[in-house]
Amino acid sequence: MNDRYEPWQAAERLALTLIEGGMQRMTARTLAVFLFTDQESVTAGEIAAQLEASAGSVSGAIKSLATVGLIERLPAPGSRREHYRLREDAWATLFTSQNTVIQAMLQAAAAGMAATDEGDPAHVRLAQMHAFYEFLLGELPALLSRWHQQSG
Repeated sequence: MNDRYEPWQAAERLALTLIEGGMQRMTARTLAVFLFTDQESVTAGEIAAQLEASAGSVSGAIKSLATVGLIERLPAPGSRREHYRLREDAWATLFTSQNTVIQAMLQAAAAGMAATDEGDPAHVRLAQMHAFYEFLLGELPALLSRWHQQSG
């Protein structure tokens, strides 16, 4: 039996769990590649070949994973292809202000509040949304510090 068969089956099971949790299928499968690869970095072409997927779908998945801070682009001197890897601090970054989705939620809530009157129920809901994300970002540094102490 192929030495890579068992790990790849585990990778596909992980991807299925992520899909069932709401992640897009190709994003989940691409994340599984990053988690299970034995290479320092991978290219979109290598991911597409591994998953037998189109370059476009892999490109979209890479963009999604980079947007939330799970992966990063690496310099690859001498290579014409972009190289990516799972960030060393991927899981912590997922919950920080480096996550552009959290920043977008804050900005969207602020824009919605600016477009509605203070007494409007929509304004109240948007203010709660904004307050939640501000609170979350304010609490995360201490939580992540404890995480780094525990894992370091």
